[in-house]
Amino acid sequence: MIRLLLATVMISLAAHGWAQSSVNASVAAHRDSIIATADALWGFAELGYLETESSATLQGVLETAGFSITRGVADIPTAFIASYGSGSPVIAILGEFDALPGISQAAVPYPSPIEGKTSGQACGHNLFGAGSMGAALAVKDWLDQTGQTGTIRFYGTPAEEGGSGKVYLVRAGLFDDVDAALHWHPASINGANAESSLANKSAKFRFSGVSSHAARAPERGRSALDGVEAMNFMVNLLREHVPEETRIHYVITDGGIAPNVVPNFAESFYYLRHPNAAVLSELWERLIATAEAAALGTGTQLEMEVIHGNHSTLPNSVLSQVVHQQLSNLGGIHYNEEEQKFAEALAQTLPEGSYYPGRESEIEPYAESITKGSTDVGDVSWNVPTAGLRTATFVPGTGLHSWQAVATGGMSIGHKGALLASKTLAASAIELIKNPDILSAAKAEFDTRRGPNFSYRALLGDRDPPLDYRR
Repeated sequence: MIRLLLATVMISLAAHGWAQSSVNASVAAHRDSIIATADALWGFAELGYLETESSATLQGVLETAGFSITRGVADIPTAFIASYGSGSPVIAILGEFDALPGISQAAVPYPSPIEGKTSGQACGHNLFGAGSMGAALAVKDWLDQTGQTGTIRFYGTPAEEGGSGKVYLVRAGLFDDVDAALHWHPASINGANAESSLANKSAKFRFSGVSSHAARAPERGRSALDGVEAMNFMVNLLREHVPEETRIHYVITDGGIAPNVVPNFAESFYYLRHPNAAVLSELWERLIATAEAAALGTGTQLEMEVIHGNHSTLPNSVLSQVVHQQLSNLGGIHYNEEEQKFAEALAQTLPEGSYYPGRESEIEPYAESITKGSTDVGDVSWNVPTAGLRTATFVPGTGLHSWQAVATGGMSIGHKGALLASKTLAASAIELIKNPDILSAAKAEFDTRRGPNFSYRALLGDRDPPLDYRR
């Protein structure tokens, strides 16, 4: 069935072609705005749900260009939808803009934290937001030039890094009338696979005990830190008895203040991942059992707060083939002499053999794959046919969430990757608007992959957005 759908797509692409020259010209016209926005977001480096300036910057550019803006959607002050055009089809382009805590870096190829700055765009979301914005602007230009019926929507989605911002937009029904959703992500390679990911759920486990003098009256105390450590110990034993695809990681966010005071409060923050949401739910109950047992054994009280939950991404080969074709037509990234010197210097800080000159210009062969990461794009993909791509905004071999990613995301190599993403997303969206047969095939595949009895349920339940989770 899916092979037949893909054949239909390839025939349609060959028959209809695409407006590459128009897209190239439009993105070139918006180039300065895209780069200025990317650099502004890089400088703001605002954490999840706190991206006030970043969100306002994106909204300002889109509103000036003629998009209608709906602000504060899904009860999230920094979330917004920018819409242009009218009628069907409705194509969504996703844009992220949150940074990561605990890492900052100047745009230089050696370690150089910025004094007084404690966060950084270590996942390149400044490029993500600006590149997606550029795509929306290019599609808007094409709609104006052709008089074509259709709607392009930019979804400003905050707090992807552990905040599940898109889940609340999905839960609020804001994608219910969307025909297809497109996204991208900064990376060290260029590719457009039909990619799945790991479902992910997190929570903070808070233990409350009784303080006492740790030397003179330890018997009066009940250590909340003991509760945290007992849970951690049991979870680390649990690792031997879970499916091998499982990922469990944690940090102790509060372990007490002074060694001579039995701590009456301690907190740990856990992530649990698995490719299958149903298996994840079963593992989650076992994780909770370790926390409850730890509280019982240490004489402490337990409170748990679910922070976020993401479904795995549901691949769509029909849409992914379209995106892959547009990316292949455009080609990869090409460094100038200054950028090549930057890349070679930065490569000295990467694992040996991870970079070779020219890799940034290659397009990865199309394939279906699974990544070990997680994203709230997953929840979008279970509610509307979705596809994405990656471009080499980072020096090949660079890992996400690293100082090297921050550095490259703040200079011209990152800009080139964002501009390539703008062109690819815009060309893909135009192809979908022009060709209803592709959208019909994508919807058929979507229905097949979800199955006849699928009912969406947010893994984070009915909680409100955790607007203070990064404070």
